[in-house]
Amino acid sequence: MTTDIYAADENALLAFGSQLAEQLKRYLAADPNHALTIYLNGELGAGKTTLTRSIVRAFGHQGNVKSPTYTLVEEYSLPHCVIYHFDLYRLADPEELEFMGIRDYFRPQTLCLLEWASRGEGMIPPADLVIQLDYAEQGRHIHLLPQNEKLQNFLMI
Repeated sequence: MTTDIYAADENALLAFGSQLAEQLKRYLAADPNHALTIYLNGELGAGKTTLTRSIVRAFGHQGNVKSPTYTLVEEYSLPHCVIYHFDLYRLADPEELEFMGIRDYFRPQTLCLLEWASRGEGMIPPADLVIQLDYAEQGRHIHLLPQNEKLQNFLMI
C-alpha cells in the first residue's frame, strides 16, 4: 500500500522525518534482530539528505548530519541502534561496495538509509521501505512504498 504525503516546505519535510523516525524506532524495538533498509529516491535537491537529517536527529543524534557524497557512508552510533547514511551518487561501479565491506553494515539493530540505491544494485539488500521524493511547486510529494508487510503495520502516517 502506497502512502502519499505533501510537504509544503522544508519545515514540513523535517516534521515528517521526525514523525517517521518515531515509527521506525518502534519497529526496531519490536524486532531487535532486524536491520531496516530504506531507499531514498528523488532528483538532485529533492530533499533526501534533509529527510535523513530529520530522521537521524529524531533518533537522538545531537551533532551535525552531513551528506556522505564523497565518503559514501556516514555512521551515527546511538544508544538503541546504529544509523548508516549512504549516498551512492558518485559510485562508479556497484563492485566498489564489496571493497568497503558493504554486507557488514546491514546487521541487526541498524537503520540503513540509502540515497541513489539503484547505483548499488546487486550489492545491497532489498528495501524494507522506499521513499520517493518529487518536486511539487514549492514543496515535495512524498510517496511511501513499504516493501515489508510487518513494517507497513507500523507506519501510521
